[in-house]
Amino acid sequence: MIQVVDEAKQEAVREACALLRAGEIVALPTETVYGLAADALNPDAVAKIFAAKERPSFDPLIVHIRSLGDLQQVALVPEAIAETVSQLAAAFWPGPLTLILPKHPDIPDLVTSGLPTVAVRQSAHPVFRAVQKAFGRPIAAPSANRFGRISPTSATAVLKELGGRIPLVIDAGACGEGLESTILSIEPRPHKKPIFRIHRAGPITKEQLQEFGKVEKMKEAPENQPCAPGQLPSHYAPMTPLILLENPADFHPEPGKKYGLLSYRGDDDGPYVALHDWEQVEALSPGSGKLAEAATRLFFVMRLLDEAGLDAIIAEPLSETGLGVAIMDRLRRASARP
Repeated sequence: MIQVVDEAKQEAVREACALLRAGEIVALPTETVYGLAADALNPDAVAKIFAAKERPSFDPLIVHIRSLGDLQQVALVPEAIAETVSQLAAAFWPGPLTLILPKHPDIPDLVTSGLPTVAVRQSAHPVFRAVQKAFGRPIAAPSANRFGRISPTSATAVLKELGGRIPLVIDAGACGEGLESTILSIEPRPHKKPIFRIHRAGPITKEQLQEFGKVEKMKEAPENQPCAPGQLPSHYAPMTPLILLENPADFHPEPGKKYGLLSYRGDDDGPYVALHDWEQVEALSPGSGKLAEAATRLFFVMRLLDEAGLDAIIAEPLSETGLGVAIMDRLRRASARP
């Protein structure tokens, strides 16, 4: 592991690029979560991502590009949505927005799980951007964790998930957003704003996107047939069973079992904190109830509770407005154990 502090940044970039050019995989920080990176145009390198993560081949990857100018290397943008793509890129790139577009023939089928489309975004993290600039090629980078598990928002979490499976982790501290990117596809409409279908809720909210198009909810993907990353019903899950408790009255603890609470604010007089003598309580936004803080802390707090030796984690629901939509999406998928 290389920690990025001042002079170590150049060394980290050199080592990461050397491994990527050699067809290896590297864990890199992004603004959302840590990603497991490989040369997106090298199918042998991409196969190492799937092997290290134990990720099924039917779940496609996100491809990262340096700038909008590089989009033509990975996607074939239809004329009908070209202006909208440019508008979204100007507003949200670099940043946590992923677009589903027709794929370029140079993108290996393994990257897209055989789909005719590719998921594309441009990361805003300075270390990821420095590596991408020096490497000079598109980078495939899903979250750097075992498939279906809690996404890593720190290098320490990456090591807990993939230690011994990958040659290098670049440590640049905690991720700023804490939730994976918003994923959407675009449907053109003559003389009207296009329709945006959100495949995965994320830091770029419905309210932000409405300026550019009409946002409609995407139907749940069929089992084992996702058309974008992060769509499986069970995902982002701790090893400890997680129960999303929409109504406090539905909680019926079993004698002798240890329960922890994943709370929004952690208020002592709140309906969930006061519900039970919890073994451990962790708050997403202690006292203040700020959705941005809750999003940043979600996977960190979930991991703390997962490592606490509990029999079950009880999660308190959040209001599904703004970032709350993405947080509740992750909690629902984490609770939908196969």
